[in-house]
Parts: sequence; C-alpha cells; structure tokens
Amino acid sequence: MTLPKGFGSGGGGASSSDVSKMIGRRIEDYIGLITGMFVALWAGTWGGVAVAVTYYPWAYPPPSAHFALTVLTIIESIGYLFCVKVATEGTSKAKTYNGLIAGVIVAIAVATIVTDCVFFG
Repeated sequence: MTLPKGFGSGGGGASSSDVSKMIGRRIEDYIGLITGMFVALWAGTWGGVAVAVTYYPWAYPPPSAHFALTVLTIIESIGYLFCVKVATEGTSKAKTYNGLIAGVIVAIAVATIVTDCVFFG
C-alpha cells in the first residue's frame, strides 16, 4: 500500500497508528455508528417486507414474509457481529462490546419474532 507523504516507517507497510492518523479517528470509536446502521438496516428490511405483504399479498403471502424476515435478520445479525468484532480486534475495548453486541442482536431478534407474530401472522 502506498501511503501519503509523512506516513509510514519507510518499510512499505502501514501501522494502525498511521491509518488512524489518516482517517482521523480510531475505528473502534465508530461502534455506535455501526450499531445505528444495523438497526436502520433491519428497519428497512422490515419495512420492505411489510410493504410487500400489504400491497402484493398474492405474490408475497405471510409464510414468505415470515421466512424472508427471519432469514434476512439472521444474515444482517451475522454481518453486524463481524463488523463489530473486526472493528475492535486487537484493542483493549474488544471484550467491552460483547454485551452491546448480544443486547442489540437479542433486541432485534425479539422485535423480529414479535412483529412476525403480530403483523405477518
């Protein structure tokens, strides 16, 4: 990787401090943004399924809505887990976010189950 002038040790590689200097903040400081985007992504998925079931019930029956929302929630949750784990890898904050990850994923799972039963059931 070619670094801008003034960054790097001259050995050709970039250290994490060089990268954090270039972007201005360390990536583990973006956990709130990653979490917010995950919740927004799930809300968008839920909205898309709700619109499909409401306006196109002949093409998208409730059993398909259950399946789609459940599978997409699982895929999105795995992506969120990987994003946070990669962002905190090798930092002292790595273990402090385990509770946040679990709480957010459980909250989204409960919201998925409840809305599946109430709105698409």
